[in-house]
Amino acid sequence: MSDELRPARIACLDLDTFFVSVERILHPELAGRPVVVGGARGGRGVVTAASYEVRPFGVRSGISLREADRLAPKDTVFMPPSHGVYSDYAHKVRLIAQDFTPESRVASIDEMYLGFQGCEELYRRAGDVDDDATIERVCREMTARILRELGLPASVGIGSSKTIAKVASGVAKPAGVRLVRAGDEAAFLAPLPVRKLPGIGPVGEERLQAMGIATLGRLAACRVDELEPIFGVRAGDLVLRARGATDASAVLLGRERPAFREHDPEGETLGSISNERTFAEDVRDPRDVEARLCALVERVCWRARKRGVKARTVTLKLRYADFETLTRSRSFAATSSELDVLPIVLALYRKARTRSTAVRLVGIQLSNLHEPGAQLELELTTHERLHRSVDGIRAKYGFDAVGAAAARRRDRRSDSGSRTR
Repeated sequence: MSDELRPARIACLDLDTFFVSVERILHPELAGRPVVVGGARGGRGVVTAASYEVRPFGVRSGISLREADRLAPKDTVFMPPSHGVYSDYAHKVRLIAQDFTPESRVASIDEMYLGFQGCEELYRRAGDVDDDATIERVCREMTARILRELGLPASVGIGSSKTIAKVASGVAKPAGVRLVRAGDEAAFLAPLPVRKLPGIGPVGEERLQAMGIATLGRLAACRVDELEPIFGVRAGDLVLRARGATDASAVLLGRERPAFREHDPEGETLGSISNERTFAEDVRDPRDVEARLCALVERVCWRARKRGVKARTVTLKLRYADFETLTRSRSFAATSSELDVLPIVLALYRKARTRSTAVRLVGIQLSNLHEPGAQLELELTTHERLHRSVDGIRAKYGFDAVGAAAARRRDRRSDSGSRTR
């Protein structure tokens, strides 16, 4: 059977309570105990992750630590996140997943989409009743290996689209695999609460329930114009997805997203702008490292221009394969141009790298931000005119549509976890 005639097979691999699971690897005494990752009990922060033991009490990610303190049992362990550890485990998970499928896309640090279309013959065994059973078995083998080698529980949903795979992964939790056969999508979705559909948040759920719409089956039966007051132009898409419908774009994995999303409100001068990358394999060649630095400088400067700010300080982060980590900073005249920042970064790197040890991670941060005053078109420098052209292309076709030739060297090797702020 040709791939065109096969049903799409997309799997959503979701690491269960990922941050809690990693902390339990680091602290085995936490196994089976209620755990909240985010900070000290009663602190001013928010919950990053909550174990299944504490969720029945209303504790979940995103609520304040003070609220979690009020809701959680007295024996709950509150702890700060172990920064710099999680991305390493996420990277190891991805390497395992890539042994099972030729196509993968990171959606977040604890979630990825995997393409299995056309893999049925590769994995078929005599005991498999059909192709669906083959792929389901392979996904169970994959989660078993992740648990065996890394100690991380994972759930997988398999379906004909990313939406079905995502919803199915949630139904499969904890540590299960749920396959939705082609043609069964509507029946699978119908009894589920409306909140299970990606794109419907707590506010949308509340307004739907006020209309008597509590399940996806009820939502699927709605007319689009009934839902437009709540969801606007998204109403039609939500109805189609609630019915289990798929289109050409729904069966594609799409572009990879950074594990941590970039958030750049226009004109915001507080905080900093940073991107970092962990290499899939430790890198010794300085040219490869410099290519990645060039790409990172391009991205943070592009983000600064999108925000409408300039930076006066750049910081280089360099981590060796043995986890020794260095940071080096330099201040300069305010700029948002990679043509100004890159020479400084390369000089910092060449001076800082005094060891022949391979490099594991590099990162770039812009800080000391300010919003420049208005500038007439006639006053624009050559650099600024160039950036306007480049940014215009990116706005229309995406960031990767254009970039410095030096940065393209990085494409020779894949990167793993990415972090942005």
